[in-house]
Amino acid sequence: MEELYEDFNRLIEATRLDFERYLYSEIDWEDRLISIVGPRGTGKTTLLLQHIKKQFPQRKKALYISLDNIRFTKTELKPTVHEFYTLGGTHIFIDEVHRYPNWAIEIKNLYDSYPDLHIVFTGSSILEIYKSNADLSRRAITYHLHGLSFREFLKLENNYDAPILSLKDVIENHIEIASKICSEIKIIPAFRAYLEYGYYPFFKEGVKRYSMRLRNVVNVILETDLPAVEKIEYASIYKLRKMLMIVSSLVPYTPNISTLSGQLEINRASVMKYFIYLQKAGLVRMLLAEQKGMNLMNKPEKLFLDNSNLIHALAPENYNTGNVRETFFVNQLSLKHTISGAKKGDFRIDDRFIFEIGGINKTFKQIKDLPESYIAKDDLETGYGNNIPLWLFGLLY
Repeated sequence: MEELYEDFNRLIEATRLDFERYLYSEIDWEDRLISIVGPRGTGKTTLLLQHIKKQFPQRKKALYISLDNIRFTKTELKPTVHEFYTLGGTHIFIDEVHRYPNWAIEIKNLYDSYPDLHIVFTGSSILEIYKSNADLSRRAITYHLHGLSFREFLKLENNYDAPILSLKDVIENHIEIASKICSEIKIIPAFRAYLEYGYYPFFKEGVKRYSMRLRNVVNVILETDLPAVEKIEYASIYKLRKMLMIVSSLVPYTPNISTLSGQLEINRASVMKYFIYLQKAGLVRMLLAEQKGMNLMNKPEKLFLDNSNLIHALAPENYNTGNVRETFFVNQLSLKHTISGAKKGDFRIDDRFIFEIGGINKTFKQIKDLPESYIAKDDLETGYGNNIPLWLFGLLY
């Protein structure tokens, strides 16, 4: 226990409090069992450590442990928690639960055995809490942490506090909002930087090696996180990596399942299953023609990498500007809105608004007769009419 506290205190001392992710204020930290899931690299660990540093000046009441610590390959979780509890601990924060065998049953047993102990645990976005055989869905309140929005990037990189906007704000008041922001900061260079390296908080550790670090994150997801949750074999990991590299230079596109099946030497059902794996892992995003449940029968209309940073990291020589624009738009709206393909225009939002995405010279030719239709334009500081700067859609969370 002493060694755990030494590691814990060292991490707490290194944790900064000058920037908080959007999710921090949305969590009800009083709940007794909380799960926080999200793609690797989005800041789940920092979220826990910031909460501890702010709320537990008496450190003995709280403990942070990470289950990817080699200690837990030979030490069970329950004896550690029991010792912490008997020493007066009240709040345990458990990171990387997917790295621990039978994690769901262990968490359930801790919850049931210590009725006054508060437990917060984090895990990969691949985890499906509601499917766990311990039935944690009835016990745990689950939150999903996305990568940085453009608004958060502006705060972290430029110390600029942009407002959180609703889609209604963006549509109805974009001229006034954009004019004010652009009078205070050079927005287009900041937006360019975000598209290349601003989605994962670890960009603060060095921009020059950011793409290399991101590729390493992708490898860890494929080689470690996915097998820990889905129990897939090495041959499947190889095919997943091959699939990711194939689509990285092609998205967004309508996947040809037969072609991919032949390239990967797997059947059509396995192609769809691999798409779902990669989407859960936060590496790709599938867009359906209509808002149907995502399953093996529904072929996506378009397939994107999850965010624009992945495009720059995985296809630095082959990326398409239109691809980057659409990927950004889908990524930033997906947190709070439903997105589907549209017969005319690029996207239908909330089954209501039609959006076309393009550069500064994009026209309304394709959507001119459609009500509630808009163009999200790149390289535009302030808009006019139904022409809205693309960057404004990065201020939604």
